Amino acid sequence: MSAIRRTGDGRGRLGSRLSGLAVAVGCVLFLGGFAWAAVVYRPYTVPTGSMTPTVKAGDRVLAQRVDGGEVRRGDVVVFTDKAWGDMPMVKRVVGTGGDRIVCCDKGRLTVNGKRVEEPYLQVDNSVSMTAFTAAVPEGSLFLLGDDRQVSQDSRVHLEEAGQGSVPRSAVQARVDAVAWPLDGMIGRPQSFAALPGGISSEGPLKLQLGAAAAGVLLILGGAVYGPVAARSARSKAKRNK
Repeated sequence: MSAIRRTGDGRGRLGSRLSGLAVAVGCVLFLGGFAWAAVVYRPYTVPTGSMTPTVKAGDRVLAQRVDGGEVRRGDVVVFTDKAWGDMPMVKRVVGTGGDRIVCCDKGRLTVNGKRVEEPYLQVDNSVSMTAFTAAVPEGSLFLLGDDRQVSQDSRVHLEEAGQGSVPRSAVQARVDAVAWPLDGMIGRPQSFAALPGGISSEGPLKLQLGAAAAGVLLILGGAVYGPVAARSARSKAKRNK
């Protein structure tokens, strides 16, 4: 009888250890995921509706801290430039250094002679845009809003040096997701993929959220498994008496 009791106690202790291990690993994943995200990402509040429908006025977004040299066409970026009011603004990159931007070929922008589809626009409002041509200086970015009817973007600065372009050094971050309201990830538009330099890779946000979610599951699973395993071991010990 004493041997049977020890077996039951052993199973209970094993269950308790496994439960504790699951909770410990879960805590590491959960806290690690959020700590990693806090280092890589920065929250911003979008000030205007110029990027509707991608992001709307008042939306809270998560933007990955990146160097301006990492930015590619199609990225939605947060930047600050004195010529634009010296305050954080959110726009989409449609041209990089050396590009020639022309508006509009049958309602579409052309970049270096290639017509670009823009499915992210508020409406097909490129048709009504005032025609323009801009040459983007090396080390600079040409930026437009997704709601072209209301956006105050590079087009407003065409007569200035650089024809409305912003230095890459002005970029503070690249927007990866709308955090509130929960609209999800902001994808990279494939329409720019065929141009030299391609599009940027996705940030690590999905991996970070996955680690935090896995941590929660392990914590909950471990917390439930420990008592269940101990109760099961006691029940088996009683039956074997």
